[in-house]
Amino acid sequence: MLAHAFLMRRIFRDRHDAGIQLAAELAPYKNDPAVLVLGLPRGGVPVAYEVARSLRAPLDVFVVRKLGVPGHRELAMGAIASGGVRVLNHDVIESLHISEPIIDAVARYEQKELERQQRAYRDDFPFPDLADRKVIIVDDGLATGSTMLAAVRALRQTGPARIVVAVPVGAAETCRSLRTEADEVVCATIPQDFHAVSLWYDEFSQTSDEEVRSLLEAAAAHNAPAC
Repeated sequence: MLAHAFLMRRIFRDRHDAGIQLAAELAPYKNDPAVLVLGLPRGGVPVAYEVARSLRAPLDVFVVRKLGVPGHRELAMGAIASGGVRVLNHDVIESLHISEPIIDAVARYEQKELERQQRAYRDDFPFPDLADRKVIIVDDGLATGSTMLAAVRALRQTGPARIVVAVPVGAAETCRSLRTEADEVVCATIPQDFHAVSLWYDEFSQTSDEEVRSLLEAAAAHNAPAC
């Protein structure tokens, strides 16, 4: 009985299904030439791919790395993003008595991975100019929100006209708090009992670097001008 109740809670088949459902909430941005969709790798990119395809908007990737608690990497004590942005979750840090040297060590490690991912996904292509663009930042869900917060703060420095955070599912408090940073927050589903992003998907396996590259290439082909 408990297993049946648990399965009934799952509302997305996979990240692509979640992206299709999320895109319906973003319909006002369809066919707007100022819109650019950014996926947070790796899991946010399949969701963002479907959003960009539905909105007929270009897709790109914005690399942000979660700072996981040592021994419990899924628990975020903060995040870093391009441009030297670092966001810390002080509640987690204080409750677990995490020292500054530990935070710095984790940040150094994640910085190397951030740089590796940027090379893997973007090669030598420059990041698009975001000045006056309407940027929709997409992830597969919001738990603590540290990663998304770092992304919003980093992107704010590039001068977009509007920053929209968009996720298929998120914790209520996290969705509320991000509204103080982003111009708009679209959480398609806000469960009363959230617990974790993965609980709302039937299939939530890890997205590979190869899948991210493949989706970016497919999106670029869709948006290529006709000869």
